[in-house]
Amino acid sequence: MHVLVVEDDARLSRLLRRLLTQDRHVVETALTAGDGLEIATSGAELDAIVLDVGLPDRSGFDVARILRKQGSQIPILMLTARDAVSDRVEGLDAGADDYLVKPFAYEELLARLRALGRRPPTRKSIALRSGPFELDETTRRVTVGGKPVDLSQREFSILECLLRRPGQVLSRDQLLDYAWPYGVALTPNTVEAYIHLLREKVGNSAANYIETVRGVGYRLREG
Repeated sequence: MHVLVVEDDARLSRLLRRLLTQDRHVVETALTAGDGLEIATSGAELDAIVLDVGLPDRSGFDVARILRKQGSQIPILMLTARDAVSDRVEGLDAGADDYLVKPFAYEELLARLRALGRRPPTRKSIALRSGPFELDETTRRVTVGGKPVDLSQREFSILECLLRRPGQVLSRDQLLDYAWPYGVALTPNTVEAYIHLLREKVGNSAANYIETVRGVGYRLREG
């Protein structure tokens, strides 16, 4: 794999570079968010990014958000000493694909990189449309009634799930599994909160298309 390690601890960065290189990976390193973004957006064919949260110029969360907003689909493994559920949720919402808490075993890091490497290759742009909604899976852009709407990673995933099955009732657990597929300990109430945020962002007219089916879940009304 071609891996970019963005880690401000120079000693840990050198260690990861040495170990990953010994395991026959091609490794690039950056000590700051700015340098990491420059490498990640330079056109290099990266297979994964190992991204520290506590960088000196800006957080790893910001780096992930910027990359996802630009349409990058490079898998991101977030490294951080923060182990609270809220921190893990923030990392995943920012666009990370996985989350590893420091200190960690190198074997686990390798296993998680292998799992990211098994993801299917990037697809050509695919747009999902129903009613006033249009969602581009590759660029991760959403328009409602032709106007762009800025959604968080989880709001985007919930809308994507609904758009894949217009007219079908989806349970809260189904939406939870789709939008949070990495074992984060959350409850169906979290889905309700994000549905509320999603409705607020798309506006009253479009929000009416996202129907609540009491006692079951949610449905995107076909338009």
